[in-house]
Amino acid sequence: MNILKPADHRVPFGDADAIFDGFSKDDVIELAYASGDFMLAIDEAGKIVDVAANTADHSFVYKWVGQAWPDTVSAESVGKIEQMLERDSETAREWRQVNHPSKDGEIPVRYKVIQPDNNGYILAIGRDLRTVAMLQQRLLKTQQSMERDYLNLRQTETRYRLLFDNISYPVLIIESESRLIQQANRAFHNIMGAAPGTLDRKNILDLVTADDHDKLITYFGAAAVSAAAEPVLARLVGRTGTVKLSASPFRQSGKQFLLIDIDDGTHDVPGKSSDQYVLDAVEQMPDAFVLTDEKHGIIVANKAFAELVQTASVEHLLGQSLNRYIGRPDVDLGLLKKQLRDHRHVRNFSTVVNDLSGGEEPVEISAIMIERDEPLYGYSIRGVGRRERDLPHSIGDSPRSVDQLTELVGRKPLKDIVRESTDLIERMCIEAALVHTSDNRASAAEILGLSRQSLYSKLHRHGLGNLSGKDPTH
Repeated sequence: MNILKPADHRVPFGDADAIFDGFSKDDVIELAYASGDFMLAIDEAGKIVDVAANTADHSFVYKWVGQAWPDTVSAESVGKIEQMLERDSETAREWRQVNHPSKDGEIPVRYKVIQPDNNGYILAIGRDLRTVAMLQQRLLKTQQSMERDYLNLRQTETRYRLLFDNISYPVLIIESESRLIQQANRAFHNIMGAAPGTLDRKNILDLVTADDHDKLITYFGAAAVSAAAEPVLARLVGRTGTVKLSASPFRQSGKQFLLIDIDDGTHDVPGKSSDQYVLDAVEQMPDAFVLTDEKHGIIVANKAFAELVQTASVEHLLGQSLNRYIGRPDVDLGLLKKQLRDHRHVRNFSTVVNDLSGGEEPVEISAIMIERDEPLYGYSIRGVGRRERDLPHSIGDSPRSVDQLTELVGRKPLKDIVRESTDLIERMCIEAALVHTSDNRASAAEILGLSRQSLYSKLHRHGLGNLSGKDPTH
């Protein structure tokens, strides 16, 4: 039996001579094919003198014949090749990965070198790692995607917890079947005189007087089936008077839970019916509506706004900046916010909405600021593109006064406004010349420094006068 060196982790056959006795050259080559995708025969000078490939996918190795092996790899791999070419080197026996440059990018290959004692050639068995590299890239992208999703989930959870804890009225979530409190906000802990977090996993019945247990059990059972169940009155342990409990069912991870609002008479608890009516009205109104935070992040949007910006659903808009869609980034909304801070509301602010396909739609915005610790901004957006398209071209296409020109700021680029300003000045000068010459067009052309043909062209473009039936000399 062979005796292994301490640093050698390979375990050979017990009787290698008997097992390999009678192996032909073809058998040895077949064994080498089974170990890798291709083989390189390298002479003592390090030059590739012959190659053998396992499949047609590795025909590129035939281009290396006649080249020095180190010349076929990238600069950072040259050192590894030189180490593998050293005879009697401990590292020459190890599998080493190198990169071969190609027109399609670098090809990663893992090599194992065999150096026969009685032969001047070195045999390098190579394994193509492109498939492995592709899998590693896919794994890396998947990990990055999971990390982004996890980060978004953490951010969403943080926002939810912040919102849940800062609601002024008492709220808690219980598991419907066990009635154990899963989470209670700060306001509920305060009315119970408990430290934050100490009520989690407690049975809600333990916080209510015994006389009200049966009534609450019946109510929770009804609320789990229908959100229309009538709220009930109960007395909390350690408090005088009654509180009203309103439960809303929801399911998560295969279990049913109840979100419970508690009206103790000292906090403003939103009325469910009126709130729902308002939400339904906002959702179904034909004009677009958006509610944002101080940094223009979208909190609420209705279907009309989603259709206006041509996004797939309202959910895709939540958390995005309204700056992306309204007018010029950081300009139009900045002007709106300044006016809202000064006057608390704005009516008929003219701008454009930019949709996801790159188009623009002229709109008018009415906005209001809701004063809180962190103010909220509501925007009602009405498209005026159809109204402008329906106007007669002779009236609506070009401004007729300086006031109309200034109204274009924010709705059109500066170069378009300048061009329309030029048209306005030209029109006013021609009208003044016609008045000065008592509509004598020949004289008007002369004082304007224009040829008659040029004046007639401009009269036609601006729609001035009735050109038909006129004497060209007048």
